[in-house]
Amino acid sequence: MGKIEDLLQKKRDAALNPEELAALTAFLRLNIFDVLHSRQTGHWGGASSALEIVTALYFNRLKIDPSKPEWEDRDRFILSKGHASLNLYAVLAHRGFFPTQDLPSFRVFGSKLQGHPSMRKLKGVDMSTGALGHGLSIGVGLALAARIAGKNFYTYVLSGEGCLDEGSTWEALLYAAKTKPKGLVYLIDYNKVQLDGTISEILPLEPLADKIKSFGWNLAPKSYDGNNTKQILEAFDWIDSDAVWPKAIIFDTIKGKGVSFMEGKNAWHGAPIDDDSYAKGRPELAADLKKKEAAL
Repeated sequence: MGKIEDLLQKKRDAALNPEELAALTAFLRLNIFDVLHSRQTGHWGGASSALEIVTALYFNRLKIDPSKPEWEDRDRFILSKGHASLNLYAVLAHRGFFPTQDLPSFRVFGSKLQGHPSMRKLKGVDMSTGALGHGLSIGVGLALAARIAGKNFYTYVLSGEGCLDEGSTWEALLYAAKTKPKGLVYLIDYNKVQLDGTISEILPLEPLADKIKSFGWNLAPKSYDGNNTKQILEAFDWIDSDAVWPKAIIFDTIKGKGVSFMEGKNAWHGAPIDDDSYAKGRPELAADLKKKEAAL
């Protein structure tokens, strides 16, 4: 914990580099695994696949102030795939938005850590989400509101394949292409696995890149490895190097990243982590954290 505590302390003054982000993500992934096992509820697969992306946003990219969660000029983040809420909660807690001791109350009745993020329950959550697909529509609205108010904040929306199965997402893509709001960034956690199977079995999305470009968006010139912090920061650099809005980035990720027998398996989309799987999987996550800390 010593090196991780040092990273959390450092973030008060500086953005974390790729190696630091990788170590912090490994720590958060282990934290999430522990909480999900203890609570016997929640979504491991999608929370883990997108963890490097969300960690990099909050510890390298976003203009935010945890002491002022309602600061009008802050950047906004919308987790459209709201079922992966523990991902966001773990990051918010360790970024200083609320005490880390509250994490074990995840999905406890009456807790501020609801199964899906609620902006009315928890400060630091910019938008309540849960119904797949509506995150991007809200993101377009926030970005247009910034234009009207003369604000320069960025709005980031993270979704998965489930959101892209919804017509409202494609309506938002169309409308954003027409209105071209500055500061709108659409991030796709493309792990290619859903609750009931692979996307090829449920609803194929390919050629996804061609579809997004054909809808009039400025898509990053390549897909990035969303479980590689160096590539994530490269994607962030692309955001800053290009002046055409709105922007979208496809991140190739692995569902259930970090536990070998859970990776890429739809069975671990939202299944409780039983005792045997926990005993087998936790050492893998602990070993990865040790490796990432040693690289610092």
